[in-house]
Amino acid sequence: MNTLKLKQMLQQFLIEDIGECDVTSDTIFNQDEQGTLTFIAKEDGVFSGSAVINTGFALLDHQILVELFVQDGEVFETGQQLARITGNMASLLKGERVVLNLVQRMSAIATQAHKATMILAGTKTRACDTRKTTPGLRMLEKYAVRSGGAFNHRYGLYDAVMIKDNHISFAGSITKAVQTVKAKLGHTTKVEVETESADQVQEAVEAGADIIMFDNRSPEEIKQLIKLVPEHIITEASGGINLTNLALYRETGVDYISLGSLTHSVKALDISAKVAEREGVIK
Repeated sequence: MNTLKLKQMLQQFLIEDIGECDVTSDTIFNQDEQGTLTFIAKEDGVFSGSAVINTGFALLDHQILVELFVQDGEVFETGQQLARITGNMASLLKGERVVLNLVQRMSAIATQAHKATMILAGTKTRACDTRKTTPGLRMLEKYAVRSGGAFNHRYGLYDAVMIKDNHISFAGSITKAVQTVKAKLGHTTKVEVETESADQVQEAVEAGADIIMFDNRSPEEIKQLIKLVPEHIITEASGGINLTNLALYRETGVDYISLGSLTHSVKALDISAKVAEREGVIK
């Protein structure tokens, strides 16, 4: 994860939440009052977000001490302590909500990614994400996918060519779209083509695609279409696939299955921040 980008991101999030001051915490507590927050899991999951905890609180007060009891990618259970943060009370309360929100979301994504990898375990097929991420949070969400053991698809429009149905319609054909791209870009840029039929798969192969996606195809259809693809071409299945039906695609033989559900529809994991020395939960 890009440390500089993370700092810039968290600074903006903290500014959005704190504004000029935390009128509640700054009024109640003095600068010399110390306390401890403990992050506790209220449901099972896979952890992601250690850098967010360390960096987020350090931006508020470099004297805050962070103790992590789990590492990114580790499984945790309900009731388990995940982290302990000690320092100035006002600073702890200023950072608690921003940090906790991000850790809850990242851990939810890591948990989903872990489940996907477990479903595909024992096959050559890898689970990967898509660009269906939260604007502004893509770096964190894609990192969380990796924490859960799954893989990243392209990061954005800039790092790989992906010729989709609308590109094909505008260009006139798969062949024309692929040839145009290959004539203008270097050999290090991969070219993926989205296909929906046997004719499109054959055209993509003949045009020189590096990756062929089977879009919104059933497992049975994919088993037939993949026979048309030479072994040196990477294959991917996508569209309408989620954790509830992923097992049906285990034996299709594709190299990757991309799941937008890893990031676009996860429910944040329930993680609480409790004050160690006092009763109650900080909300």
